[in-house]
Amino acid sequence: MDPAVIAKLLSASPPERGLSQLTEREYQVLGLMAEGLSNQAIGRRLFPSDSAVGKYTTSMFGKLRIADDDDTNRRVRAALTYLNQP
Repeated sequence: MDPAVIAKLLSASPPERGLSQLTEREYQVLGLMAEGLSNQAIGRRLFPSDSAVGKYTTSMFGKLRIADDDDTNRRVRAALTYLNQP
């Protein structure tokens, strides 16, 4: 990934609600996402169906206030939030 893009993402203001609002399962999904696992791989580890991963990620993105737009990769943004926690 382009270093300028990473710098821009890291300098963006943090989500107001933050990681503390995530459920335990959402936090597990986020951790696996930060490790680079696909939704399918996360589903195999945690759920009986892949569709459950989508429900958790949608909820997680909302709680972290990560917008669904053309300029942001929500998975990368969420992973950076996870990796940059104190």
